[in-house]
Amino acid sequence: MKTNLLAWEETLFRNPDVFELSYVPDQFDYRDDQTEALAFAVRPGLRGGKILDTVCRGPPATGKTTSVKKIFELLDDTTELVRPVHVNCKIDSTEYAVFSRIYTALTKRSAPASGTSNKQLLDLLAQHIRKTGVQPLICLDDANYLMYEKQFTNVLYPLLRMHEVFPEINLGLIVVISDPRIDINEHLDVRTRSTFHPEIVYFPPYSAREIAGILNARVKAGLYPNVLSAGQLDTIVETCMKCGDVRMGLDLIRRAVMSAEKDARRSVGDSDVEQAIAAHLNLHKLDVIGALSPDELLVLKTAAMLFTPETSPTTKEVIDALPAEGPKSTRASEILNLLEVLGLVDLEYATSGAGRRRYVHIHGEKDEFLKLIAAAGSPGSKQ
Repeated sequence: MKTNLLAWEETLFRNPDVFELSYVPDQFDYRDDQTEALAFAVRPGLRGGKILDTVCRGPPATGKTTSVKKIFELLDDTTELVRPVHVNCKIDSTEYAVFSRIYTALTKRSAPASGTSNKQLLDLLAQHIRKTGVQPLICLDDANYLMYEKQFTNVLYPLLRMHEVFPEINLGLIVVISDPRIDINEHLDVRTRSTFHPEIVYFPPYSAREIAGILNARVKAGLYPNVLSAGQLDTIVETCMKCGDVRMGLDLIRRAVMSAEKDARRSVGDSDVEQAIAAHLNLHKLDVIGALSPDELLVLKTAAMLFTPETSPTTKEVIDALPAEGPKSTRASEILNLLEVLGLVDLEYATSGAGRRRYVHIHGEKDEFLKLIAAAGSPGSKQ
């Protein structure tokens, strides 16, 4: 029995970094068309021409950021004419924060003091670009967060117009959007819309075969042999397909292996996978619920309060139960449809009786669901 136990200094991970979200694999499969489209947009910059502005669209975890990083790696290895800059707008979601990040990346110096205006910071940035003669390629990753904060046009317009003040400056943009609800034109003012004419590169969700291929490659690179069985990997792939997120698979593998290590076992058990799935689904729900607007959160909470294991409320009952200051009927109906798309509820038409009633079924145990809603913040608490 003791031979099946890990020694205190042993591990089941060959390379734990393989399961981190920031990891960029040497072999990046299933996105050849998208990376080629990005390379085509960047190629003029290698000859001193203007890089084509690009928008990368697609649901979360479809390879957008990794594709951009692969292009950036290639540029770093092959040219000094183009300087890639990656800005995570989930972290830097204001005009000043974005410009500071770009300034720091290009100059290798700390951003000026916080009292510096946006215009002063942009002037310093432009002067550095003109002096060095490089062409920046700026990726605004998760740019939907700039849109949530109503900062997108404020960031985009000065960058697009920089060449008017400094004609010798060429600057390329890659905008990455992971929210399928967003219409980018709704977040551009007239002056920016007239200037910004990007190439659109779409990243569709991965298929089951592709998710299996990605996770299998990570398992081979990151774990020692026989730690995770083929059947357990199939269970993880099946769970990923329900959520449409390959990052979930990476997290499930990491959690399951850590659980086996905690018990000093040399392989993952089925119960490790089951526990990892339950823990991740709760965290995933919390992330999704936490991103809801106050009105969306109010509708979800109302539906959850009315739900019981024996009976589910109709959409009309949910809408009627909303407070007077809540969203009106048409908007509330749209929100319920969105909550279904986000995987928080199911809307099911009645199979008998008069009318076209739809029932609202929440995903999960009611008490646990309400705890997640409470943890995400009460309605009206968001700005």
